[in-house]
Amino acid sequence: MKKSLKLVAVLGMILVLGACHATEKTNTPKAGIRAKPQHEVVNYDKQEDWEFASGKMQSPINIDSKKVEMMTPDKGEMTLNFSKAITKAEDNGHSIQLTDSGQATINGRQFNLTQFHFHAESEHTVDDKHYPLEAHFVNQSQDGRIAVIGVFFKAGRENLGFKEVLDDVANKKIDAITDMDKMIPENKSFYHYLGSLTTPPLSENVEWYIMKDPMEISQAQIAAFKQLYSHNNREIQPLNGRKILVHDE
Repeated sequence: MKKSLKLVAVLGMILVLGACHATEKTNTPKAGIRAKPQHEVVNYDKQEDWEFASGKMQSPINIDSKKVEMMTPDKGEMTLNFSKAITKAEDNGHSIQLTDSGQATINGRQFNLTQFHFHAESEHTVDDKHYPLEAHFVNQSQDGRIAVIGVFFKAGRENLGFKEVLDDVANKKIDAITDMDKMIPENKSFYHYLGSLTTPPLSENVEWYIMKDPMEISQAQIAAFKQLYSHNNREIQPLNGRKILVHDE
């Protein structure tokens, strides 16, 4: 039994670390902005060619706020304690990604943060509306279960946390993200459903927690990200009868 659990954990870690790895070799960022990254990249212009590991629980989805089901209050408690110290900041070929640590406690279960990255426009939509940017905080439990916390960003004031992210990637540094909390809503209300990774191999049984409250980001910061990636969001996938739950604080 212990060997089985260890195997599951190892396989889960491979999925997490490979969540932003793909087999497509066409670079979609704008030419001339930066040198070609030392990674294989995802071709977002030919998503129909992506290979599926499985099929009817895919992400992202549209969240119809009029058709969600309420969670009981004791089932929705979430505590996030993410580290400000990072160990890597990189342009990985289809997003900017930071390797991080820390904990997420969701419904009494413990997950460890592995990395976070960004998509423009947002991958998920709410009532068919895209946000300019969406962050994914990828977490994993000891048994290999993956939980991704999604945060929307809307146009507004400069976001100090995202400024530090852009600076680290641009300067190839691993300075601490001292304003990490500026990228995570204080109110922990969220939408929840079961889906998949949003890049190949598109593996399923991923727990998604999409925060309801968006954070602000400046138009200049949106433009700076789009200089790197003007389109790195997967198309909306069919719900196929899945329930979307909502937890309100």
